[in-house]
Amino acid sequence: MEVVRELCSFENRLAGTDAERRAANWLAERLRARGRRAEVEPTHVHPQYALVEAAHCALGFAGSLAAIPVPPLGFAIVLVAAVSMYLDVNARFYLLRRLFFRRASQNVVSPGKGPDAPARLFLCAHYDAARTGAAFEPKRVARATRLAQRSPVPLGPFRVLFWSLAILLPILGARMAGVDSGLLSLLQLLPTIVLLVGVFLLTDIELSDVVPGANDNASGVAIVLSAAEELDADPPANLEVWVLLTGGEECLMEGMRAFVRSRRKKLDREGTFFVVLDSVGRGTIRYETGEGPAVTYEMDRRLVQLCEAIAAADRDDGDRYGAEPFRNGVGSDALPARLAKLRAIRLTCLEDGALAPANYHRPEDRPGALDEGALERAHAFTVELARAIDADVGRRMMR
Repeated sequence: MEVVRELCSFENRLAGTDAERRAANWLAERLRARGRRAEVEPTHVHPQYALVEAAHCALGFAGSLAAIPVPPLGFAIVLVAAVSMYLDVNARFYLLRRLFFRRASQNVVSPGKGPDAPARLFLCAHYDAARTGAAFEPKRVARATRLAQRSPVPLGPFRVLFWSLAILLPILGARMAGVDSGLLSLLQLLPTIVLLVGVFLLTDIELSDVVPGANDNASGVAIVLSAAEELDADPPANLEVWVLLTGGEECLMEGMRAFVRSRRKKLDREGTFFVVLDSVGRGTIRYETGEGPAVTYEMDRRLVQLCEAIAAADRDDGDRYGAEPFRNGVGSDALPARLAKLRAIRLTCLEDGALAPANYHRPEDRPGALDEGALERAHAFTVELARAIDADVGRRMMR
């Protein structure tokens, strides 16, 4: 709770701001005070992610309208918007985002104390905060949760917007082929309206205030620091434990993307593990089996199996974690690592029946709203997972 309160004292720590920079320096100093080496690595981010995605939606809307008099032109515009949005929300490659200004950000990187260890574990959390907006009002989140619970696939806001673009493509392709009917126009209308609504909601986010970010994600930072301290006191035999605190996660994982890209040739795909802590201040443990803003990418199978084993053993011993698997329709810092074919998983905490963290992107996301019991569960589960990874690496070395 001390870490949560201190981090939240850096108000408006939006990606690319002075508050984010000061928070990074404070975290680095705290790590050094605990006997760790820590570096603040500069990078660049595009903090106005909502405007970037609003521009994708606006292009799609314009393309849908343009397709009525000129079908090839409308199809081309929507195709460019869909491809650009898919690459953008998955932090793969930036097209439209390159037209927006960049700001300086930074990752806090603390190497472990055993460079000769056979495997490397990164305990990760982002420390920047998000903007709020009308899209995150509790009633809207509750309605979206009910809809997502009825869906056979994970749903998320960017997934709905991306697939609205994707659905337009065959419809506009039919127009190019000369098909013109009332049914086709009706089919075209729904995704077009969704994109228009997306423009307004995303623009509203960009104009909204920055939240305190206690649960999302000062809580994750606090657990990374506490888990690293416990593991340093009793080091794993086969793991070098790193701490990675990323900036720019709230503008779609740009901090983690920069970190992974700068080291992709140095990180061993079999012996490098990323455990991402995100929003662990309320509820019981959820370990992700898959996530993605546009399509679902699976988390590392072995890490999922280790989480399942911990959860099963815990259920037979009081079920203090309440741990369950979880599939998510949004992205986290685990996604850039998985796209680079590295072993990664995300841990979060959710209340019963919820699909989004408590006070998600809301002004009420303050330290006083956190549950210390949830923080204790997240700490214990993270340390237990680290020990399980260590033991698993040891077993594999003996084969």
